[in-house]
Amino acid sequence: MSSNIIKMVIMKIKKHLAFISLMIIALVILGGCTQQTADQAGKKDVEKTSEGIVTVSIKDFAFNPAAITITKGTKVTWVNEDSAPHTATSEGSFDSGTLSKGQSFSYIFAETGTFNYKCSIHPSMKGKVIVA
Repeated sequence: MSSNIIKMVIMKIKKHLAFISLMIIALVILGGCTQQTADQAGKKDVEKTSEGIVTVSIKDFAFNPAAITITKGTKVTWVNEDSAPHTATSEGSFDSGTLSKGQSFSYIFAETGTFNYKCSIHPSMKGKVIVA
C-alpha cells in the first residue's frame, strides 16, 4: 500500500513539474515579445527620413515624440499641427520663433549633449533632444 502512495506522489510531482516548466517557457516567450515590441517602438521615434531628418510634430499642446535620441549632424524639424501658435525654444541653443499652424522650423545638431526645450508661449510643453 505504501508503494501505491509513493507512486501517486511521484505522478503528482511530475504533473506539477510539467506545468511549472510550461509556465516558465510561456513567460520566456512572452517576455521576449514584449521586449521586441518596446525596441520597435523606440526605433520608430527616431527613424530618419531618406534625407536624414527627424520630425517632431506639435499637436494637442504637446511635442510628439517628447524625447528623441539622434546622432550628431541630424536635422530635426518641428511642424506645428495645432491651431494655436507654438515655439520650440532651447535657451542658448535654438529658437524657432512663433510657428503658426502649418509652419515648421529645422535645426541641425552639430554637437553632442542633451538639449531640453519648451514652447515659450506654453511653458508646460516640454521636449528633449539627446545627441549621441
